[in-house]
Amino acid sequence: MLNDPRSHGLWEKTAAAAPPTRPLQGKVTADVVIVGAGYTGLSAALHLAEAGARVVVLEAAEIGFGGSGRNVGLVNAGMWVMPDALPGVLGAVHGQRLLELLGRGPSVVFDIVERHGIDCEPVRAGTLHCGVGAKGAADLAERARQWQARGADVELLDAAETARRVGTNAYSAALLDRRAGTIQPLAYVRGLARAAIAAGAVIHTASPVTAYARAGGHWRVDTGVGSVTADWVVVATNAYTSTPWPEIREEIVRLPYFQIATSPLSDNLARSILPERQGCWDTKDVLTSFRFDRENRLVFGSVGALRGSGAAIHRRWARLSLQRLFPQLGDIGFAAQWYGQIGMTADSLPKFHRLDERVISFSGYNGRGIAPGTVFGRTLAAHILGKLPESELPLPVTAPVPQRFRGVREAYYEVGAQVAHLSSKI
Repeated sequence: MLNDPRSHGLWEKTAAAAPPTRPLQGKVTADVVIVGAGYTGLSAALHLAEAGARVVVLEAAEIGFGGSGRNVGLVNAGMWVMPDALPGVLGAVHGQRLLELLGRGPSVVFDIVERHGIDCEPVRAGTLHCGVGAKGAADLAERARQWQARGADVELLDAAETARRVGTNAYSAALLDRRAGTIQPLAYVRGLARAAIAAGAVIHTASPVTAYARAGGHWRVDTGVGSVTADWVVVATNAYTSTPWPEIREEIVRLPYFQIATSPLSDNLARSILPERQGCWDTKDVLTSFRFDRENRLVFGSVGALRGSGAAIHRRWARLSLQRLFPQLGDIGFAAQWYGQIGMTADSLPKFHRLDERVISFSGYNGRGIAPGTVFGRTLAAHILGKLPESELPLPVTAPVPQRFRGVREAYYEVGAQVAHLSSKI
C-alpha cells in the first residue's frame, strides 16, 4: 500500500481489490462518524448500517492500512491473559463477560464471512499454541485446564501428537483450540468494507482527521478539505492513532512484528508441515508464528521490524529457523516480506474509553485483533443503537493512562528483537 511493498506484502498480492472509495470533500451529516477502517471500525459500520443508521467512515490511508491488513491472520479466542486472571484484573462481572464474548469471537468472524460471502481463505481447523521446553509445556497445561473448566473446546497435545500435527520435533506440547482458525486478514477487512457499503455505509479513504469539535448538539469531525457532522464519534485507530486523540496513542506501546512468506511449496512438501492447516505460534518471549496460505506458501513471522539493520537480521533468522524446524524445505525462496505494529497495553487487555460525550473507543488488542476487533465493533454498534447500556458492556469505562517511557520501550523492543534473533537457537 502507498507504494510500500513491506507494508502488506503477501496479503496485498493475494487479496481481492478494495471497494472503490474516494476522499471526503465538502460537508456531510451522519448519525455516526467512525474514524479508522480496520476491523473495529468496519464491523461497527456494518452493524450500524444494517440497523438503518447513517454511517460515515473516515480512513487516513486505505482500508486495512493498519494492523488489520498486516497481521498473521490467526482468528483466536480469548486474549493473552490467562482466563482465571481476567476477573482479578477487570472484576468478576466484566471478567466473565469478556471471557464469554471473546470465547465466541471466532464464530462471529466466520459467520460474517459466510453470511457476506467474503473471499478471505477461511480455514476453521483450529490453532496450535506450541510449547518450547518444560516451561512452555507447563504453561500450556495450565491454560488448557482453565479453558476446559469453562467448557472450551481445547485439547492439550503431547510432544508426539504435536510433532504429527506440526511436522517438527521442536516442541514439547501444544494447545489445540478448535474454536479458532485462520483467514487472509487484508481480504477479510476489505470484505467487511464491501459488506458495510452494501448495507449503506459510506467510506472515505485518504481522509485523515485533523480536528473535531462540538457543533451545537452534535460533533463536527474535520479532515481539512471536508467535515462530517454526527451525533456519535467512534475512534477505531488503535496502534495507528495520531491526532486528534493523542491520549490513545500514549496508552499504547507499539511492538513491531514482521512476516516472510515462502514461495509456494509442492503438494508433497506442504503435506509434511501442518497437514491439517492450523495456524501456529509458540511460547517463547520473542515468539515465532507460522501458517499456510491458500497457495501453499508458508508464512513465517516474529517480533521485529524489516528496516535498517533489522531487515537483514530478521531475514537471515527466518531462513535458518525454517531450515532447523523443517529441514525438508532446503534453501526455500521467499516471495514476500512485510511488517507492522501491534498495540500493547500495560495489562495486555483492550480498553473501552468514553473520550467525551458520545465519543467512544475500543483499542489495545495486544496482537489479537481479528476476533476482538470484530466483536467489539458489533458491541459499539449495539451501544450506540441503545441496545446495550454502558452498564452491560464487556469492559469497564476507563480513561486513557499514558505508559511511561513509551518511546524508549518501543526502541528497546525493536533492537531487542534483533539481538534475540542474532543469538537465537530453535
